Amino acid sequence: MLGHRELTFEDYTGILKRRFWLILICSIALLGVGAGLSYVISPRYMSQTLVIIEQQKVPEDYVKPVVEENLGSRLASMKEQILSRSRIEPIIERFNLYSGNQATMDDRVAMTQKAIGVKPIPSAGGGMPGFYITFTAQDARTAQQVCGEITSLFVSENLSAREQSAEGTTEFLKQQLADAKRNLDDQDAKLAAFEQKNIGKLPGQTLHLGDMSVALGNPSEGALQSLTSQLDAVTQSLDRLQQNEVFIQALVSQQTHDMDSAESGAGASTDERRAQLKSLIAQKQELQTLYTPDYPDVVAISRKIADLQAEIAHTPATPAPAAPAAPNPNHQDPPHLMELRFQLKSVQQAIVNAKQEQIRIQQQIRTYEARIEATPLIEQEYKQVTRDHETALEFYNTLLKKMNESSMATALEHRQEGEQFRVMDAPNLPDAPSYPNRMVFAGGGLAAGLFLGLLITALLEYRDTSLRNERDIWAFTKLPTLAILSHIDGMPKPAQQKRGWKLFSRSPDPAESAGL
Repeated sequence: MLGHRELTFEDYTGILKRRFWLILICSIALLGVGAGLSYVISPRYMSQTLVIIEQQKVPEDYVKPVVEENLGSRLASMKEQILSRSRIEPIIERFNLYSGNQATMDDRVAMTQKAIGVKPIPSAGGGMPGFYITFTAQDARTAQQVCGEITSLFVSENLSAREQSAEGTTEFLKQQLADAKRNLDDQDAKLAAFEQKNIGKLPGQTLHLGDMSVALGNPSEGALQSLTSQLDAVTQSLDRLQQNEVFIQALVSQQTHDMDSAESGAGASTDERRAQLKSLIAQKQELQTLYTPDYPDVVAISRKIADLQAEIAHTPATPAPAAPAAPNPNHQDPPHLMELRFQLKSVQQAIVNAKQEQIRIQQQIRTYEARIEATPLIEQEYKQVTRDHETALEFYNTLLKKMNESSMATALEHRQEGEQFRVMDAPNLPDAPSYPNRMVFAGGGLAAGLFLGLLITALLEYRDTSLRNERDIWAFTKLPTLAILSHIDGMPKPAQQKRGWKLFSRSPDPAESAGL
């Protein structure tokens, strides 16, 4: 009747007293079953080893590692490779793993893969300082040996993978470097051909114009004005030389005329001298417009004017006619006339040189103007050529640097001075099986028995309809209880049930029965 009303602490105590042996028997029975199973099940031994990860011995500032993949990803990849059938099957055949029960090779491979465990060691810094490798087998010695084989595979696979990665990277960079070298050579040839074709027209080159050097690439009007100034100076100098030529020619003519007059005797009239005086005065005025009074030519013509004026003043008014003098075959010019003629030749030669210089500067100006007109187009083509060349050179230098770093990293891996897997603890020989754990099995059996006993007790109590106290009577009849008779003398007692069935009986003891 207890299952039909709310239970109290006294009810639970009573149930425990009534069903104690039932719960105890179930607990002890399943405890024995669990302990027995731990002896029946085939034991499994687990061998374990610790592998630590040593970083490369050379600082990364000097040799940059080629393999920069995350260690967790690399470890997972190596695990998949090592657990492949091609790697596991030789170990299975060597140690005769899981050969019982006529298992196929696929089943043996699958069981072996499940028996291998790889557990990384977590680190506070986020890295992986190492990892554990475990293997579980039915024999302790086999578990130790197979764990050692698996550990060797991990160590050798890491070395081989790093070496292959470094060598593959180096070989790839060498091939790329060769292609970059050919491209750079082609760009060098194009640049050299362009410079040879446009020599003297490229930016940064110097154009020599007379006494002036002009840097191309940034043409300006200042350079052209400098050339124009040189041309103006030469033109002005040429004008002065031409004026000197006219003046000296006039002096030579005058001197020649004076000599002819002197040779013809003193019969020259005063009118001719006055005409000569006017001519000299006119020449002096012309020279004074160009030169200062202290200029030698001005001083010389002034002296001649003074001498001629003195001669006119001392000449008689009516000179007698003189007979014409016969020509002198041995006539020689006076020194001052020879000097004038020498000056005339010098001036004429200077005029020729000035004209040649004028023509040369004009040609250079035209050449420079033509180059200035062509400079924008040449600059554009030159920038394109140099940009391609600089790009090829930069790419080549970058690949060369990376290839050198990869070569050093490859040498580092060959010398086994890079990152390595080192076995810290050799695989242990297990003293006791890791499975089954007898204490766990026994505890599990005890817990299961206790649960089963409580479950059976709850079921029996729910089905029991015995009335044991006033609460049971109220729950069943909903009527108040007038009196409870716990014992009546002289009443026949009911037949006693067997002891073995009392635990599961639904009827209460006579002492616990109650009447209305």
